[in-house]
Amino acid sequence: MRHVLGVILGGGRGTRLYPLTKLRAKPAVPLAGKYRLIDVPISNCLNSGVTRIYVLTQFLSASLHRHIYQTYKFDTFGGGWVQILAAVQTYDSDSGGSDWYQGTADAVRKQLSHIRSARVSEVLILSGDHLYRMDYRLYIAAHREHGADVTVAVQPVTREAASGLGILRMDASGRIVEFAEKPKGKALDKMASPEASGRASGDGAENPFLASMGIYVFNLDVLQGLLETHGEDDFGLHILPAAIKSHQVYAYPFGGYWEDIGTVRAYYEASLSLALPDPPFDLYDSEHPIYSRPRYLPGTRTDDCHLERVMLADGCLLQDAIISDSVIGLRSIVGPGVRISRSVIMGADFYEDDARRAANRQAGIPDVGIGSGSSIEGAIVDKNARIGRNVVIRPHPEVTDMVEEGNHVIRDGLVIVPKNAVIPDGTII
Repeated sequence: MRHVLGVILGGGRGTRLYPLTKLRAKPAVPLAGKYRLIDVPISNCLNSGVTRIYVLTQFLSASLHRHIYQTYKFDTFGGGWVQILAAVQTYDSDSGGSDWYQGTADAVRKQLSHIRSARVSEVLILSGDHLYRMDYRLYIAAHREHGADVTVAVQPVTREAASGLGILRMDASGRIVEFAEKPKGKALDKMASPEASGRASGDGAENPFLASMGIYVFNLDVLQGLLETHGEDDFGLHILPAAIKSHQVYAYPFGGYWEDIGTVRAYYEASLSLALPDPPFDLYDSEHPIYSRPRYLPGTRTDDCHLERVMLADGCLLQDAIISDSVIGLRSIVGPGVRISRSVIMGADFYEDDARRAANRQAGIPDVGIGSGSSIEGAIVDKNARIGRNVVIRPHPEVTDMVEEGNHVIRDGLVIVPKNAVIPDGTII
């Protein structure tokens, strides 16, 4: 794996995850109480022996840069590194250097000089906002065994999911023969693959389509040639369809759990699933851990609380609370009489001392955390939010469009309290 370079795409503006991406890049969104989304692909790389990793960033990347810098440090002799390649403007107009990244392929194209300097034979291209666990050693081995120029990780999906993904067909050898980005109607019908579920799609198979996971292996010379020959911006829309016509492009079927955390609803459902007794994604796998920044926080302290199916991070203070089916993040402060259900509480970046709380009283704002007597259901509460006493937050399944108020957003039927927001005492949402 010393000849494999990992390239993680930091994502675009993350509009479908707004307001979680109002102040941060998609890969910096907190996950499971103590991690960030970027920790997943980086951990997969490290667990697979891929120790040289570039992270390509552009929008609102300050917190992502800080997290990577504080977390991923290597010793002098191992030869590994995680480096950030931020979008920059240059004088190199021939390579489009005067522009920001225009898409996934364009981002990689603009950093080809750095990628070539790593002196590798294969480039593993990953997304920074997916939740899954994959041993890339098996993936690379399959790529080499086929003698492939490009290999695409694929997974069987339902018809409902297929219309929003890149769908492909492959022949008996596993070579991809056709690719369509987000096909619908008759275009989708012809993309059904018996190989997707191991039986004919007409036999009632639940997952009759093969979807690209947005995880690619390219031979370096092939990647460079494709990006220089085709000037379009996106791998799924442009580069892969072109590669299928001119190169050996194979599929790598993946049968494990995989979730694209691309929307608020997807993020919410994936987060709550982690608190289940038998979660689809196992954070407790000691052989393949998810790494993150050590924070040296004390253990969580609870006093007369009732917790059911709760993922509880470090450094929390909970008093006389009833919490169910929820994720409670770092340094969460939950006051007496609080009820929380089916919610993601991200916690805080700091603790407030007595002087700070006294200043809050003078300013007429609540302390960081959730005030006494409040009830929260079907919500996402971002970091450092100040929720007062006797606040009521309920989901709004009837709201299909995004509604943004001064101190909250309703999206996908959920109430999202943005980072640093203030919810006064007695508010009902």
